[in-house]
Amino acid sequence: MSKANNGANLGFESKLWEMADKLRGHMDASEYKHVVLGLIFLKYISDAFQHKYDELAATAETEYTDPEDRDEYLADNIFWVPPEARWEKIQAQAPQPVIGKVIDEAMTAIERENPSLKGVLPKDYSRPTLDKTRLGELVKLVGDIDLKAKESGVRDPLGRVYEYFLGRFAAAEGKGGGEFYTPQCVVQLLVEMIEPYRGRVYDPCCGSGGMFVQSEKFVEEHGGRLGDIAVYGQESNPTTWKLARMNLAIRGIDADLGPHQADSFHNDLHKDLKADYILANPPFNMSDWGGERLRDDVRWKYGVPPAGNANYAWIQHFVHHLGPNGIAGFVMANGSMSTATKAELAIRKGIIEDDLVDCIIALPGQLFYTTPIPVCLWFLTRNKKADPKRGYRDRSGKTLFIDARRMGRLVDRVHRELTPEEIDTIAGVYHAWRSEGGEYEDKPGWWKSATLDEIKGHGYVLTPGRYVGAEEVEDDGIPFEERMAELTAQLFEQFDKASKLEATIKKNLEVLGYGE
Repeated sequence: MSKANNGANLGFESKLWEMADKLRGHMDASEYKHVVLGLIFLKYISDAFQHKYDELAATAETEYTDPEDRDEYLADNIFWVPPEARWEKIQAQAPQPVIGKVIDEAMTAIERENPSLKGVLPKDYSRPTLDKTRLGELVKLVGDIDLKAKESGVRDPLGRVYEYFLGRFAAAEGKGGGEFYTPQCVVQLLVEMIEPYRGRVYDPCCGSGGMFVQSEKFVEEHGGRLGDIAVYGQESNPTTWKLARMNLAIRGIDADLGPHQADSFHNDLHKDLKADYILANPPFNMSDWGGERLRDDVRWKYGVPPAGNANYAWIQHFVHHLGPNGIAGFVMANGSMSTATKAELAIRKGIIEDDLVDCIIALPGQLFYTTPIPVCLWFLTRNKKADPKRGYRDRSGKTLFIDARRMGRLVDRVHRELTPEEIDTIAGVYHAWRSEGGEYEDKPGWWKSATLDEIKGHGYVLTPGRYVGAEEVEDDGIPFEERMAELTAQLFEQFDKASKLEATIKKNLEVLGYGE
């Protein structure tokens, strides 16, 4: 069951955002993002270090532990923080004009002492364009996070704030924000659907790492442990790659994102990986992916994708990296379900006939910061046969279609989110359909289990609306003639009111000298 909030109205996080946003001044959200998130990360690793430091200091006399022994920290997977980078020193310098230089030196020292963070942390807080008075106020604000979290009874406050701020920055940046952030409710739905309990999780376009964070949350909420899943990812944008590294470090997630940013199509850092779970939100309808240079690629089992649109290149990339019993869940533009271009239709037909398509979900619009258009979720698997060990029934030759376009609630004028209850409903339908002994039945207008022959009959189109039909309308028992007479009377009553209102308006206009 999904437990986390979708990222809005979380109490102390939203208050912190309002306070931090006031300190932004004239700085763009895309620039300010790195200032704030870098400070939150610095506070996080300093707090983790200090907690361990206090433990070692408390037992120094009896167990001869040395709080300055860096090996004690490495053994517990805690970053070593040198004295000049510890938060108490930074906080003490917050009111001073040199605060930017102090932070830059702290970031440099942490990278020097922790090779896994080399080249990851922002180190330009001393630049002249960054107001040092506001920076000092921001340092104080970040320093108060723990206090505000305790007042709200929140656990893991820095992780929560980092995740919440990522979402708010994505909203503030608009279209550009979608490069690094997938709406939390969409990530939750993907994770609840595929249930990554144990194994290798892969995201070749991982953004800020939200898929991995939610996967680890899922494992822990269901009795597992951090580390039950092995995380593999890749990101082509260098600044987004750094955000992901910091986001995962804050969560204590050990992930292989490669030694640097890289394009998954042209520099696949995990060529031999066969994943148990694939979670991804690739860029929609990407036209400049360099497809003309990859015409003979081994990944194009079902056909060469068009050079002008990467959608089916991503889909085949996922299929290529999917293990024998693996499942992939990913976001796609709606056009992917029905495109009739020769190359894309041939690829989709091959994937369908190989019985890889397990489930398709049509989502409502306005979920994403990059686009208001509705999108869909694809779920592919190589093995639909019965699996008693995992509790799966035989789904061979069948695909589940779910039309969720009428779900979701508006959180502001332009953005919508799926509620936790809706996420549970959608995932529950899928698990009932997939699970041995699950009580599943079609619901007209909402979901339908279709056969391969039915899909062929629809020309290999995967749009759920083609299959689920119209929702059944409950009969209220009133005869048609009686209902029609009632509606007609209401209509004529409204005509009469409209006529009287028109006369009143004309009279008032005449009084004002605007009559005919």
